Amino acid sequence: MILDARTGLIDVTYIIAIVLLILGLKKLSSPATARNGNLLAAVGVFLALGITLLDRDIMSYGELALGIAVGGAIGIVAARRVQMTAMPQMVGLLNGLGGGTAALVSLAEYLRLSSIAPVRGGEAVSVVLGTAIGAVSFTGSAVAFAKLQELLPGKPVQFMMQRVLNALLVAAIAVLGAMMVTGNDTGSTPWFVFAVALALGALLVLPIGGGDMPVVIATLNALTGIAAAFTGLVLDNEMLVVAGILVGASGTLLTLLMGKAMNRSLGNVFFGAFGAGAAVAVGGAPGAAGAPKTVRQTTAEDTAVALAYARKVVIGPGYGLAVAEGQHAVRELAQELERRGVDVKFAIHPVAGRMPGHMNVLLAEANIPYDELVEMDQINGDFDSTDVVLVVGANDVVNPAAREDPTSPIYGMPILDVDKARNVIVLKRSMGAGFAGIDNALFYRDRTRMLFGDAKKSLTSLVEALRSV
Repeated sequence: MILDARTGLIDVTYIIAIVLLILGLKKLSSPATARNGNLLAAVGVFLALGITLLDRDIMSYGELALGIAVGGAIGIVAARRVQMTAMPQMVGLLNGLGGGTAALVSLAEYLRLSSIAPVRGGEAVSVVLGTAIGAVSFTGSAVAFAKLQELLPGKPVQFMMQRVLNALLVAAIAVLGAMMVTGNDTGSTPWFVFAVALALGALLVLPIGGGDMPVVIATLNALTGIAAAFTGLVLDNEMLVVAGILVGASGTLLTLLMGKAMNRSLGNVFFGAFGAGAAVAVGGAPGAAGAPKTVRQTTAEDTAVALAYARKVVIGPGYGLAVAEGQHAVRELAQELERRGVDVKFAIHPVAGRMPGHMNVLLAEANIPYDELVEMDQINGDFDSTDVVLVVGANDVVNPAAREDPTSPIYGMPILDVDKARNVIVLKRSMGAGFAGIDNALFYRDRTRMLFGDAKKSLTSLVEALRSV
């Protein structure tokens, strides 16, 4: 009777937790409700974790307490110390840990079950897929973290026969997995699956450029969810299955949206080695007649005058804003303009930054109102009536070559149509190229002026100059 009551309580709590996860994911779709969505999802996971502890067959409470204490301490320290600009790296690292955990749990459960009776058929399939996908996600995320943290080159890392080697690794996992499913394996076969998948994950992400990390992170996030779902099948845990499916489905949808935003297929991201070629020399790039292009520079004082007398200003943030940690400075500038009666909006490109939603998170951290953050599709029609566009640290996502030059590698990629505004001011450290490694035609337009320097310092100078106008 007690056992039945405990089982019923676990089942009901799991249902509540699943509902909270679904509601949390729904609220994460909008910046205005994302905070509450994150809280709901966290409560759901907390309930699931807490009720699972009623299962005394897992391990001793002492071991659980030790693991929670160690993991909790690491999480608290990381949350407090990691800057908002380093959030993509943290997301990649935490996602990898989730994949690695799923792989190791699948392995551990296989070893436990196989000591009782042979593991075959569908159960073995779940073990193989949970282990392989989780391991790929672990090392893939580790390489993505290293690229974002600049521990590895941001450009694609390639070598001869790389794709052939990857294909051989996939074939090896398939053969080893088939041996496990059909009962022709040895005790070491699952470990070989794990090792080969670890190598495959690293080799898949190494040839991908840093600019493609938004899509990579979304894909690896989906893989972690799928691995968790298969691990849930191995453990016969409904909560883990549903949670994994939710993460896998949302990650897959996000991957497709990111690919659409870049006008590139998933195959092109993972196998195209985008950005591997040498960047076009900037500043001396030839025009139609082979003559150098003209760059028009401006000053903070002249820019402040243009902003002060504008009726409508749009700010287009990019990764340069994050690197300079200029989110608070840009908020101060927006507030100063609004005090003068200027209509200020922020144009958000889906892949600006280094992870999905990076700009939304960065600007929200500076307490910029959600209604001022406008997605690309909604704001592109407004640029014709915009007096001044301030591009802060963005590059490829505002390059009109994506719309005008069929020979450009980014041709067809949806961009922010900032070049259609009456005046464009670009805040940038230098004339360096973006992740695509190509020149930006926007920088040479008659309506464009370049304000060179660190984004945070330039924004601070603009605020000071604006107050004296």
